[in-house]
Amino acid sequence: MRRYGKHTDEDDVRIRPNRKGNRPRTNIRPKHEDATEGFVLTVDRGRLTVLVGDRTITAMKARELGRKGVVVGDRVAVVGNLSGDKDTLARIVRVEERSSVLRRTADDDDPYERVVVANADQLAIVTALADPEPRPRLIDRCLVAAFDAGLEPLLVLTKSDLAPADDMLKTYEPLGVPYVVTSRDELADGEAADRVRERLTDRITVFVGHSGVGKTTLVNALVPDRQRATGRVNAVTGRGRHTTTSALALPLPDAKGWVIDTPGVRSFGLHHVDPARVIHAFPDLEPGTEGCPRACSHDEPDCALDQWVADGHAEPARLYSLRRLLATRERREGD
Repeated sequence: MRRYGKHTDEDDVRIRPNRKGNRPRTNIRPKHEDATEGFVLTVDRGRLTVLVGDRTITAMKARELGRKGVVVGDRVAVVGNLSGDKDTLARIVRVEERSSVLRRTADDDDPYERVVVANADQLAIVTALADPEPRPRLIDRCLVAAFDAGLEPLLVLTKSDLAPADDMLKTYEPLGVPYVVTSRDELADGEAADRVRERLTDRITVFVGHSGVGKTTLVNALVPDRQRATGRVNAVTGRGRHTTTSALALPLPDAKGWVIDTPGVRSFGLHHVDPARVIHAFPDLEPGTEGCPRACSHDEPDCALDQWVADGHAEPARLYSLRRLLATRERREGD
């Protein structure tokens, strides 16, 4: 049913009365076959910075896109003034099909999904080993989001000069997640950035982590010509100051990949996650789910994975890790 008056929006009304001198509006949208391809670098209050060829332009979403969102990492079609000159504005008229979508919700009971980035293929989870203290549950939640989105995870542990990495690495060893351990001295002399950069070549990598872990400092070391503001950790609370306020895609030197820096997160809601998608990241366990009851949570008495592991098809530590990750969907991130 159509709505009119003050509750009307552009998705409700496609045809207006044919007043004298006006042509009727239709559902037929222009194809914009002459549009130019672009890559969204950042979004700020309705204005988008888009890379078109070798220059950046400012654009806004065309009205015909309706409520369809445009996020960092999107490949888009743009028309209008593409010069990139000051005070010029182009229009994004089409969002191309996404190869991946990293989502999060504000809380576990919030059904509204927020797309963090599109078209990434790796998620770098940055956590400090001390100052501030690591938050394993947040790491687990980021891993679940990565597996759900089909992204390969990368664990980046910082500040190893303040605390050893052994216990943390032991926790995630059964998952087979690749990792890089760095210290503050290595970050200062560039050695840490070099080791991390080896994992980023020819990839679009999203960096996530809570404030104060050194995420943006690391991004600055990876892309030295595009410095972003950094902050300090509060000595009393152990919390960092949010210095990155919006996601930003930055090219690695020599155009061998992209890093996307994101604002520090205090929680990573997983309301949107389907356990059936998470199991895809466990190829040694996935075949064992064929005998599971319908809508199995993979952590109940009739779950077939217990027998699958007992028969020697997979290591018990792998099943424990899967269940630990799935269980974090049921708990609100609080520490």
